Amino acid sequence: MSQAADLTIDARGVATITLNRPEVHNAFDDLLIARLIDLIGQARDNPHVNLLVLASTGKSFSAGADLGWMRRMADATREDNLKDAHQLAALMENLNSFPCPTVARIQGAVMGGGVGLVACCDVAIAGDNAFFALSEVKLGLAPAVISPYVIAKIGTSQARRYFVTAERFSAIRAAAIDLVHEVVPATELEAKTEQIIATLLANGPQAMRRAKELAQVANPLPATPALRDYTTGVIADLRASEEGKEGLRAFLEKESPSWIAKR
Repeated sequence: MSQAADLTIDARGVATITLNRPEVHNAFDDLLIARLIDLIGQARDNPHVNLLVLASTGKSFSAGADLGWMRRMADATREDNLKDAHQLAALMENLNSFPCPTVARIQGAVMGGGVGLVACCDVAIAGDNAFFALSEVKLGLAPAVISPYVIAKIGTSQARRYFVTAERFSAIRAAAIDLVHEVVPATELEAKTEQIIATLLANGPQAMRRAKELAQVANPLPATPALRDYTTGVIADLRASEEGKEGLRAFLEKESPSWIAKR
């Protein structure tokens, strides 16, 4: 049985973590989150790794949270939901703080937590078939755990819009708000990623590490333990709330949630 994500390291020191759940558009559940944390740790601890590429198989980069996982967590205790949310926070923190340059290669749907993964990478290259949404509020939830990373990438003004509208937006729009750095024809995505890799490999490995550290120290992410506790608490509460359960039920049954039906 294939793994939900794989790690390869080539002779150049390029580590590639590939999400491999194309049948569910690379949505992540607790098992995939744990797997990604482990693979990022393996890449971090390998002295031969010079950069990390985050990629995925199939039509979509990542559809965010797996609905089956969300349904299980809606019936879980608040303590279990908090523990689960802290795992997602650990994934985002580990990717964001990876010492070497990180590159996201993006195609197709990028939803919810998938946007968080993109926001945690240093360089994001999207095919022109990519589209994005911070879609949580449609399910009665909120983009809580990923919010510090997304806000750091797109700014407060854009976050205030897309967090509450859950609008889908194109790769071109994603570039305009700084979520991604470049958009290329989908057929050229792999070639463009290789071009970026070659550009990075021409630089001093230790110098790039220090340059990345410099950017983070000069403009630190406010991901304090207190903020982490707040964001994980928000999603734990919303998952178990009546509105969150109703939103998930309506989505699974392809119905309008009650807050639309009542209007």
